[in-house]
Amino acid sequence: MIRCIRGGRSALPPPSDHPGIKGTQMSDPLSRVATTVPADDLARSLTLARADDPSLLHVGLVGDTYTILVSGKDTAGRYCLIDMHIPPGGGPPPHRHDFEEMFSVLEGEIEATFRGEKTIVRAGETINIPANAPHQFQNKGGRAARLLCLCSPAGQEEFFKEVGVPVSTRTTEPPALDREAQAAFVAKVKALAPKYRTELLTP
Repeated sequence: MIRCIRGGRSALPPPSDHPGIKGTQMSDPLSRVATTVPADDLARSLTLARADDPSLLHVGLVGDTYTILVSGKDTAGRYCLIDMHIPPGGGPPPHRHDFEEMFSVLEGEIEATFRGEKTIVRAGETINIPANAPHQFQNKGGRAARLLCLCSPAGQEEFFKEVGVPVSTRTTEPPALDREAQAAFVAKVKALAPKYRTELLTP
């Protein structure tokens, strides 16, 4: 709004003469609109996670190490966030699941296979895997890769907890499995997969 000053006084009429102005306060039309946003849930709190915090759960699985940064318990089940350490040769076998999964590569690179098509995903790049699509990823390089994995809704982290083994740090490799232990692991994964809306696929 432009004001013209005449004789040292504003040419604007008094505030009460203007529509939308009451005294010196502007009325906000948005304040009269009913909100559709739920009230703040004060039972929930801020989550701060540091990947190298030894108190976080670090899970060894298929030769990789997964650190649970944010769980479904922190997000009311909306999503989970996992820090993944993938050594050379690491990565899960082909599978699919009934939830969205997104990977952001922080260090190194991975080869992602999506519906049979291979793509190299490098540091600074992100891919999203639509729910129910067959996929896998592998580290074909000579150094470890680091990924952030977001799954929505949450639940994948609980699957990892059930089938993996706790390790001490974000980069600690899980213990090697002998033939008998490997067979028991595969049987456990197959038995629990349906509970977590996951299907293992033939390579």
